[in-house]
Amino acid sequence: MRIISGKLGGRQFHAPPGNRTHPMSDKMRGALFNTLGDINSSTVLDTFAGSGALSFEAVSRGAAHVTAIEIDKNAHTQVLKNIKTLEIEDKVRAVRANVSGWSDNNPEARFDLVLLDPPYEGISLLLISKMSLHAKNGGLVVLSYPGDKQPPNIKGFDLITAKLYGDSQLVFYRKK
Repeated sequence: MRIISGKLGGRQFHAPPGNRTHPMSDKMRGALFNTLGDINSSTVLDTFAGSGALSFEAVSRGAAHVTAIEIDKNAHTQVLKNIKTLEIEDKVRAVRANVSGWSDNNPEARFDLVLLDPPYEGISLLLISKMSLHAKNGGLVVLSYPGDKQPPNIKGFDLITAKLYGDSQLVFYRKK
């Protein structure tokens, strides 16, 4: 896998072994960050971090700090290795935790940008809403969601846009 653009653009990193994670495609990841535009100095919460691709792309494009949460042990270990290889230990904090449990333990944590790329099987709208609460007022939430479903409404957020990419879509929200 590779970082698409920014100061780390073109650098390679590794996905975790096996198929427990589903890294977002380069096309979709590029579209996500192109739609976001300038994220310089932003704080980012990468939930369901998987390979860490969204975290690494955010740092490459100027994010000040990223907290990446992943419950899978192998995925978390690979994210830690990638952070070291990419020499971004001061920019990305990888946390091995269940996102709901992390949220319960960090109720006051707020970020400029919350990235939600959950497994599509059994998506919990309650969990999406819970994790969205970590966006600062005026902050953004980006949800990767099945393309054949209507984007969910999240209480306290305006749906800005939804963009379809094959069988997936990116849904952008702003906290009121």
